[in-house]
Amino acid sequence: MRSLALLPLLLALAVPGQALAWGAAGHRMVGVAAMRALPPNLPAFLRTPQSLADVGELSREPDRSKGAGKLHDADRDPGHFVDVEDDGRVLGGPLISAPPTTRAEYEKALQAAGTDSWQAGYLAYSIVDQVQQLTLDFGYWRVLRAAERNPAWRAHRAWFAADRRRREAQILATLGALSHFVGDGAQPLHVSAHYNGWGAYPNPKGYTTAKVHGSFEGAFVAGAVRPLDVAAAMTAFRSCGCSTEARVADYLTRTWGQVGPFYDLEKAGGFRPGDPRGRAFAAARLGAGAAELRDLVVESWRASASVEIGWKPVKVGDVEAGRVDPYPALAGTD
Repeated sequence: MRSLALLPLLLALAVPGQALAWGAAGHRMVGVAAMRALPPNLPAFLRTPQSLADVGELSREPDRSKGAGKLHDADRDPGHFVDVEDDGRVLGGPLISAPPTTRAEYEKALQAAGTDSWQAGYLAYSIVDQVQQLTLDFGYWRVLRAAERNPAWRAHRAWFAADRRRREAQILATLGALSHFVGDGAQPLHVSAHYNGWGAYPNPKGYTTAKVHGSFEGAFVAGAVRPLDVAAAMTAFRSCGCSTEARVADYLTRTWGQVGPFYDLEKAGGFRPGDPRGRAFAAARLGAGAAELRDLVVESWRASASVEIGWKPVKVGDVEAGRVDPYPALAGTD
């Protein structure tokens, strides 16, 4: 009877366990919920209905790009996951709670443990990379908006306005990519060596070895979770007062802590159709992703006030104060 109850989930498996995290529905809900929750002091263009819809769709883009070619997929696919074992280490290498600062250092540590980042995944670096890009994007937007409004620089106002619009499109694309990887990081099976059933590990609790990954994040979420569930599961804004790298490590560590509860719930039948426990678990995970995404966007906006942009670089604060005309740095002096 238990096998029959799980049949709809198992039939939904159309891709390998590591290929996707959340389906279209889950990634959309994470992106839109986070954007709706942005505070009013962030740029107004981020909260328009069109921007919300765009980020929801662009949140799916790192999955929709799959299949472009062998080199493309082989390099990018491991950026969606990280295989953490029961001791908190990535396949015997670094602790998920304290990853090396760069991918080069991460790669060396994994190779010393007999593996590499293509096998182990490098999700933390995907998130940090997009946060850093977003912070710089916001810095460019701040400069362009200030320059566009400054009457002393009216000679280039049309160029500033046009480049601001281009930067807004770039920001939405960056937000989509960031949303995707933060969403991946909320899915416990994307932060575990037990990513598609318990696998060839000691299994004293008798957890399932069935391929339950794709069915949970795809068909189950699409059928059981609604946007209001995700919004209700989001926690209040939290500023960690730490580096992006430390924040992302903490986020993924907390998600890793939900691997056992996922398998406990699966064993108890919580993902059978109509069981409220499975719905609550999935909504909580999506809500955690949306809350983390919102918080990272807010922190990126705050950090962008102190970055430098363009070449030769100018400080955002100097442009906003009217001390430096940014046109040469933005348009290029070659």
